[in-house]
Amino acid sequence: MGFYLRKSVKVGPLRFNLSKSGIGVSAGVKGFRVGSGPRGNYVHMGRGGLYYRATIPSASRPQAPSLPRSERYIPPQPESTSHDPLHEIDSGDVQQMTDSSSTELLQELNSKRKKPKLWPYPVVLGIIGFFISTINHLPGWVLGVVALTAASLTVFLYYRDQLRKTTVLFYELEPAVETCYQSLHDAFEKLQTCAASWHIEAEGKVRDRKYHAGASKLIERKAINLTKGQPPYVKTNLSVPTFPAGRQTLYFFPDRLLVFDSSGVGAVSYDSLRVDVSQTRFIEDGTVPGDSQVVDRTWKYVNKKGGPDRRFKDNRELPIVTYEELLLMSSSGLNELVQLSRIGVGSSLTEAVAALAKCCPTLQSRKG
Repeated sequence: MGFYLRKSVKVGPLRFNLSKSGIGVSAGVKGFRVGSGPRGNYVHMGRGGLYYRATIPSASRPQAPSLPRSERYIPPQPESTSHDPLHEIDSGDVQQMTDSSSTELLQELNSKRKKPKLWPYPVVLGIIGFFISTINHLPGWVLGVVALTAASLTVFLYYRDQLRKTTVLFYELEPAVETCYQSLHDAFEKLQTCAASWHIEAEGKVRDRKYHAGASKLIERKAINLTKGQPPYVKTNLSVPTFPAGRQTLYFFPDRLLVFDSSGVGAVSYDSLRVDVSQTRFIEDGTVPGDSQVVDRTWKYVNKKGGPDRRFKDNRELPIVTYEELLLMSSSGLNELVQLSRIGVGSSLTEAVAALAKCCPTLQSRKG
């Protein structure tokens, strides 16, 4: 399905509009809106085919600056001596993931994320006021005033939080960049067709292979859902491919990869992003996805010759499946491993990232 560029995005009560002249903002209801844009302030009203628009004189303001350009999965046993401790596979501190072109954007994103939410305060105060009024047997109209005031303040501060904490990004793509970003969306949609996908969170070497179906190492993984969307408190005029990766989430924007976690936001330029594709033999003790290839079989407990160990009663046969793995790395600390149920779908993502790395210098983005 790909992506499309919208000309406006809504943040709380405000609507940000993109035109060839720049970015404008408006507020109001259907039939009546007041706004400000590159050509000045204006009022727009009317319905049913009859409209009126007037420009309101205003002093000139400086224009906002544009942005620079063979394994198995078995949950580890407590105090197990059959394998080494599992080592976490995770990216470094997102605060260290940055490049010169992303400094200004990251500063804004991180500073806005740190701003506290205001809307919960009137909710708490309203609850306290309600109990005080009830305990003191105050008239019903007092309770009504308390509830109405708390509700009004909550709504007002909720929209205020949206404006205080949200960053608006508008993208204008050159034809070459639009083609490259469309290729990235096409590659991502191939990944979405896989029956299952997982994020590899940790791995460890096996000491005694007979207890782990003959595998050489163990991994810990978590099922993930590859989607398209937008990061929290970021509004943009296009859909963004998204990789959940444990504590972090990766967002593939046209000009850079943004990495979000609870501590902040980092950025990785496409020319420093490395996407390696490989295949792995995986001993599957769960349900085999419908699009996977079973290449061999083994036993939950194996003897030295590879056959079933008769000393164990619950020794069932397990399939060995071929999966595909995507390793996303960067010199700034990104290190995420994703496993896919179907082979042959990851190479297009590598090609799309390489193409974006070449054409990103011609990309234009505007910050609202």
